[in-house]
Amino acid sequence: MSRKVIFHIDVNSAFLSWEAVYRLRHLGGKLDLRTIPSAVGGDIAKRHGIILAKSIPAKKYGIHTGEPVTDALRKCPGLVLVPPNYELYEKSSKAFMEILRKYSDTVEQYSIDEAFMDMTGTEKLFGSPVIAANAIKDEIYQTLGFTVNVGVSENKLLAKMAGDFKKPNLVHTLFKEEIEEKMWPLPVRDLFFVGGASEKKLQTLGIRTIGELAKADVNVLRSILKKHGEVIWNFANGRDVSVVEAVPADNKGYGNSTTIAFDVTDAGTARMILLSLAETVGRRLRKDEVQIEVVAVSIRYSDLTGASHQSVLEAATNITKEIHDVACRLFDELWDGAPIRQMGVHTGRVTQSGSSRQLSLFEDIDYEKLEKLDKAVDSIRERFGADAVQRASFLKQSRIDHMNGGVSREKRTVDYKNEKVM
Repeated sequence: MSRKVIFHIDVNSAFLSWEAVYRLRHLGGKLDLRTIPSAVGGDIAKRHGIILAKSIPAKKYGIHTGEPVTDALRKCPGLVLVPPNYELYEKSSKAFMEILRKYSDTVEQYSIDEAFMDMTGTEKLFGSPVIAANAIKDEIYQTLGFTVNVGVSENKLLAKMAGDFKKPNLVHTLFKEEIEEKMWPLPVRDLFFVGGASEKKLQTLGIRTIGELAKADVNVLRSILKKHGEVIWNFANGRDVSVVEAVPADNKGYGNSTTIAFDVTDAGTARMILLSLAETVGRRLRKDEVQIEVVAVSIRYSDLTGASHQSVLEAATNITKEIHDVACRLFDELWDGAPIRQMGVHTGRVTQSGSSRQLSLFEDIDYEKLEKLDKAVDSIRERFGADAVQRASFLKQSRIDHMNGGVSREKRTVDYKNEKVM
């Protein structure tokens, strides 16, 4: 019986690459952003000022994803910054996935720019795993204009580790017989699932490489890192039993948060922001035909401290007004009056829609009417756009988007008339 063959495909500097290709192919650009110190970054004025993706030349200046744009500019004053365009990213990701599905019917989209493929038994169709991986890599570049790395192994963990080897535009293998040579000499922080806190604890045990972790006493690791210690010990030894899942697992929770362009200092404004978040969360729940039994509110203050509060509902719901009412009550219990810069509405205990609601003698709320109203509004927005219907209370609130959270409106697309395309 032939062993499993799993690919991990990762777009190199995805957001930046997609932006570079779009400018070259569709806007008449002459300069490839991938060849100069450049980055996709948020708007500092609107508090989204972090690096979302950077070019390989920018990496040489010590610029890394997630750091503030202001810090990146101090490291590289000549850094070329371009705004995010999530509409472009979604289209590019869809085209990327369509090519992968030409080679396998078992493709798991792991994120917007990476996927796993089960290529077991495809040798007669596409050749050896390395030949097939190169064919996929080359077709993506020739058709879509951006590069990918492909990791090839017999399980998802090792394929992902291989895909993170030297970049860009390369294929790497990491089968179990190659672990000792290719993976064990790497620093332990390079192992999937080992974060900064785990790395520090491992270093106190004298463990600095993946190989040292693989040879460590699993009982000692378990005593220090609990179940996580056993997981990363298995990973260090190349063990992973997870399978490539073509059908995504059911969502365990739905939520949205938003970073606000101004400090929120009054409860009325905060409640409007919660309503805008409840609008988008409720719409997502109804689209997936599910209900939730838990609502939570999170707050991040201007000093970057945070707090959260949650409540279990008496009945499962996906009604926007009901989610908002609970969120407002939680907010009133939680808020200490300090200026707010970020708010979130999150939900949990997801169940399928259709369960009957236990009526109360002490309530006069017509839930059936509210459900019909939400569905009618969803239908109009689906047909004519999100702005086709909005609550009157938002008409005088120019600073608050009536449907907030997720990818903010200014990140969804870019007006290239106002952009200098080099």
